[in-house]
Amino acid sequence: MSLHTSIKQKAKTYSPYLIQVRRHLHAHPELSFQEIKTAAYLSEQLKKKNIEHQTGIVNTGIIALIKGKNPDKKCILIRGDLDALPIDEKNKVPYQSTQAHVMHACGHDVHSTCVLGAAFILNELKDHFEGTVKIMFQPGEEVLPGGASLMIEAGVLENPKVHAALALHVFPNLQAGEVGFKSGMYMASTDEIYLNIIGTGGHAAMPQEYNNPLLIASEILLALNKEFPNQATQKIPTVLAFGKITGNGATNVIPEQVNIEGTFRTMDENWRQQAHHKIKTIVHQVAQEKKATAHVEIKRGYPFLINNEALTLQTKKTAQDYLGKKQVFDLPLRMTAEDFAYITQQVPSCFFRLGTNNAANEFASGVHTPTFDIDERAIETGAGLLAAMALTILNE
Repeated sequence: MSLHTSIKQKAKTYSPYLIQVRRHLHAHPELSFQEIKTAAYLSEQLKKKNIEHQTGIVNTGIIALIKGKNPDKKCILIRGDLDALPIDEKNKVPYQSTQAHVMHACGHDVHSTCVLGAAFILNELKDHFEGTVKIMFQPGEEVLPGGASLMIEAGVLENPKVHAALALHVFPNLQAGEVGFKSGMYMASTDEIYLNIIGTGGHAAMPQEYNNPLLIASEILLALNKEFPNQATQKIPTVLAFGKITGNGATNVIPEQVNIEGTFRTMDENWRQQAHHKIKTIVHQVAQEKKATAHVEIKRGYPFLINNEALTLQTKKTAQDYLGKKQVFDLPLRMTAEDFAYITQQVPSCFFRLGTNNAANEFASGVHTPTFDIDERAIETGAGLLAAMALTILNE
């Protein structure tokens, strides 16, 4: 029996159990860096299989080690994330979130379940690979500074030293049983932009007495939009977008100040730094021209995510062998962000997409929406494929 056949059989056998794990996680979501019960539940599952692991890393993180023959030869990391989002779920399903305004709307329950399944499979196949598989369940993927960065600071890439890393993400654009890959630069860096524009407030009927910060804010936004047009017109993919503007005035009250919040995303670190400077310069210049004051805060977020070309080629080939070539797709570059990027900056990595829709398009809702859900057949695919990829890398 081939290893792929063995993995498929084990993934199929574990599938009903893994679906129940995913449903438990989905029904009991926890917000970023608050995943205490989630971590405890996953630790219980690892204990059932006598898988060596350490808890309490960055408070709720878990590291498990599965040692094959000659465990010091090579180490591969497989990442799962634990946190949910502040969203009220609208799905009417038996495993609907039991927590008000908390939902696994980004599929982290699926990710962790697939990684757990891969751990179970690899634990049964320890005699079939050389090296060590390091399983990481990380907190706080959704918020800065990102749990992956804190896990790195805590030493997750050492003892044993990680040589390669894998992670997957739910993807409703593909069906269950399908996966997608993008070699090289794949996802953008992300920074949070906070602008505070201070003018002079007053009675709306007396324009000679006020300097309207709303109008000044509008001119600043137009100036920034002119300097940073949409990404299709730029050599370096770039997005500068503002989604929130607050001026607490009224129909006849001009506020003293306006607050604006947005995001900046790109794919080049040098340009990222230059763009930060440009944003600050434009904001201050317009404010000064309009005799107002401006404060600019740029919170540096996740770096860009880059998939190692050789590793991605290898894992894509494994996926084709495991699932069939027609089930494996090439993906375009994305301007979304992911804290697994911190790991891709440190070790050769592959971050790929796991199809979660079905032929009837019943699971087409996007991530970060209150109706996101998956075709649970995707879990069997994700668990088995992660195990197959790990074995291929370790046995090369």
